[in-house]
Amino acid sequence: MPTVAIIGAGPLGRWLALEAARAGFSVLLEDVMPSNLHHAQESLRAALGPEALPNVKFVSTIEDAVRQADLVIDCVPDELESKLEILWLLDRMAPPHTVFATPTTRLSIADLANCTYRPEKCVAIAAEASALTASRSREILLRTTPRTAPETTALLEDFWRRLSFNPTFEPELPQPDDPSPLSTGHCPPQRTKSNIKSTF
Repeated sequence: MPTVAIIGAGPLGRWLALEAARAGFSVLLEDVMPSNLHHAQESLRAALGPEALPNVKFVSTIEDAVRQADLVIDCVPDELESKLEILWLLDRMAPPHTVFATPTTRLSIADLANCTYRPEKCVAIAAEASALTASRSREILLRTTPRTAPETTALLEDFWRRLSFNPTFEPELPQPDDPSPLSTGHCPPQRTKSNIKSTF
């Protein structure tokens, strides 16, 4: 069973950790804020019980979370600067085989993926955090790029199906008039780690 790292222990991160642990995945839930991790521990302990709780480990650094991860899902704000920074950190710290899934409805996954050294392993979860956690339809839309590898989609399809979701993969349509600063193919210079907040 793949190991899943979830970056950010806010509402979305806690929900993903809960669903993945229930499905039998080994989960590492990361947050730099001790209060968020403590809240997540209490919440998941109550929801999972003693049998499934050992499937979840709580860590305070991204490096510890992704060291052995097969799949990483970030729960940072859906803003360009936040996404660029977290993907840069993940790209540096995760093993080469690790797949990145990033929730975004506002940004181009092709542009974001091209700012990593593994564009074939990046996929967008095309859903708002609130809609995803409250979903009753169990449908999930995932956006891919022409460079997305078959093994990337296979891993994500297996993940979501084990969570009892029906995943649909949709290629991202080119947007030649996109004003995004990434649309020219030039990624902004990256910085050292700063304050990445998991607000959802």
